[in-house]
Amino acid sequence: MVEKIVDTNAYVSVLRELAEEGRVVSMQIAGSSMSPFLCHRRDYIYFTRPEEELKRGDMVFYQRDSGQYVMHRIWKVRPEGYYMVGDAQTQIEGPLRREQIFARIIRVKRKGRILEPGDFWWEFFEHVWIRIIPARRFTAWWYGKISGIFHRKESSQKRKNVV
Repeated sequence: MVEKIVDTNAYVSVLRELAEEGRVVSMQIAGSSMSPFLCHRRDYIYFTRPEEELKRGDMVFYQRDSGQYVMHRIWKVRPEGYYMVGDAQTQIEGPLRREQIFARIIRVKRKGRILEPGDFWWEFFEHVWIRIIPARRFTAWWYGKISGIFHRKESSQKRKNVV
């Protein structure tokens, strides 16, 4: 497969138009702000225009006043606007105006598996992770240590099985 690099703003502008028409659009993740739920160049998002009221925990695509496109999670909804945060972040952005938000993520392809609302990891990040912003750094550090231990045990076990 031939890979072609294109201007992100031009590419997302086209996807935005399709989403605003009500189509479901997919895109590979670029960036690390939604880690650990979504990983750069591994995972995909599927999005379309929001059909229902946006709420805390929803993943949305929006355009900053600078023109930059961002996909983050809604942290809080207030009369003055929406406050956003990436899953890997502790800094809250906002308020954003409703017209800046053009899409809601309706499913993801994470580690090759489709996840939608109702799946464990989707619900965890939407309802739990969004509430523990101050503890995220420690939690991510702890997860890295634990997953590193399991990864080393798996590798060690595989080496033992090779004769």
